[in-house]
Amino acid sequence: MKTFSIEEINETLKGQIVGNTGIKITAPEQLELASNSEITFIGHKKYEKLWETSKACAAIVNEDIAIEPGDNRVFIKVKNADLAMSQVLSLFAPPSPLFHQDIHSTAIIDSSAIIGTAVKIGAGCYIGPKVILRDNVTLYPNVTVLDECKVGTNTVIWSGAVIRERCEIGNDCIIHPNATIGADGFGFRPDPERGLVKIPQIGNVILGNNVEIGANTCVDRGKFSSTVLGDGCKIDNLVQIGHNSKLGKFCIMAGNSGLAGSVTLGDGVIIGGSASIKDHTTIGSGAIVGAGSGVVSDVEAGKTVLGYPAVEARDALKQWAILKRMVRDSVK
Repeated sequence: MKTFSIEEINETLKGQIVGNTGIKITAPEQLELASNSEITFIGHKKYEKLWETSKACAAIVNEDIAIEPGDNRVFIKVKNADLAMSQVLSLFAPPSPLFHQDIHSTAIIDSSAIIGTAVKIGAGCYIGPKVILRDNVTLYPNVTVLDECKVGTNTVIWSGAVIRERCEIGNDCIIHPNATIGADGFGFRPDPERGLVKIPQIGNVILGNNVEIGANTCVDRGKFSSTVLGDGCKIDNLVQIGHNSKLGKFCIMAGNSGLAGSVTLGDGVIIGGSASIKDHTTIGSGAIVGAGSGVVSDVEAGKTVLGYPAVEARDALKQWAILKRMVRDSVK
């Protein structure tokens, strides 16, 4: 079991130690559940009141905290407790699953595939013709990478993920279990004689560097060219990204949200959980779409929209207040 002194932890955080304790830290934990050998964090003033009843001997706190740690307890003051806690979690993180051999004997690798140095390929993986896996790529068991795909340096793909043909994955990406990159886009047209006719989807998916794709998420290939996710995008579990959508850098999509086809997101767009975005819609850089909202028209850069259909946040709150009053008055 890993243990650290407060001083050792602070070597990583470079914060200010307030108080004193000789207890070795055995793990990080949330305020209410921490034991006296665990470190917690207080990322907002509203949680200061929970410190008194917490059993934690130490906490990472913002510099503006208004309380004292108390006897045999310690604060490490930092500029941003949330970011600092991520560093502490990295200190205590257990090792990744072990590979007893770099390339498992049951993996099927086409003779034309190019495999870089220090690549790890788990049991039951399939690597198709002309695939390129660059240095330090890790494929956990039962990953499928089909023909002519390219996977960048240091990328990790977890079990059950499928990378369809001709897709390109950048450097330092993480693809979580059972995600599908490059499935056919949802394209059909009615025909009086044949019913619904499938429209071939001949494009691909391109993921930038440092992109993370959550478990069971689907990113559909383009109909003509590419579905593109820019550098640093973070996509939660159970997200749908439709064909030919274009995401700028550092976009976030929370669970159960979805983009229909040909949606464009600028840089730094945040899509809340279960939000739905209509096809051919553009959402400007820095805009926020609230959870559960339905966007049916373009959103200006920097705006926050809420509701179904989504409108600017201030207008949505006014509408909800009026509706609440109407309901209350009707009951009277």
